Amino acid sequence: MEHVKFSNLKEGDAEDFRFLIEHDKSYAGEVGDRLVASLASLDDSFSSLKVSRLEHSLQTATRAWRDGADTDWVVSSLLHDIGDLHAPYNHDEYAAVILRPFVREQCAWTVQVHGIFQAYYFAGKIGGDQNARDVHRDNPYFDDCADFCERWDQASFDPDYESLPLEFFKPMVDEVFAREAHAASVVRPGVRVPLVDTDLAEQRKAH
Repeated sequence: MEHVKFSNLKEGDAEDFRFLIEHDKSYAGEVGDRLVASLASLDDSFSSLKVSRLEHSLQTATRAWRDGADTDWVVSSLLHDIGDLHAPYNHDEYAAVILRPFVREQCAWTVQVHGIFQAYYFAGKIGGDQNARDVHRDNPYFDDCADFCERWDQASFDPDYESLPLEFFKPMVDEVFAREAHAASVVRPGVRVPLVDTDLAEQRKAH
């Protein structure tokens, strides 16, 4: 069987849908490769910053990794701005939708709202509300997102910073997107893992 038999869903039978499910699983298994390719394309995207959008992503992930952050934090840092390509006005939500089935709730929420947290650093200088992020003050992950922006995101526009290459992070991306989507053991609602592990950070100093 190379194709389903139906032309509209109402005509499909069990054989058709079992066939589709197996093919969908195979296609979903390659999402890590497609995400890395999309990240690579950020190197050519418009940027008025001193670094490309890809370099910003690599710097953010590299800072996380050098802080001893776990895989969920590192991959979320790498992909946090992937929405810049297709959703420039809600890029944070776009990235969070991609990550949410495969990373800890803590990390997905941080990515989802990091845009308003980043505004803390510039909104007041252009007539905006520097403290707009306070709408999330009661969220248990508020401090995690504030730290994510302070330590990693807002600091990663430095043309002199030596970031790790995209290939370095590829195995971590593959690991995350090979997980069982939406599994409780993956999403871990309410669990907070520190951004920084000083012992692990010390071990990673050579990179």
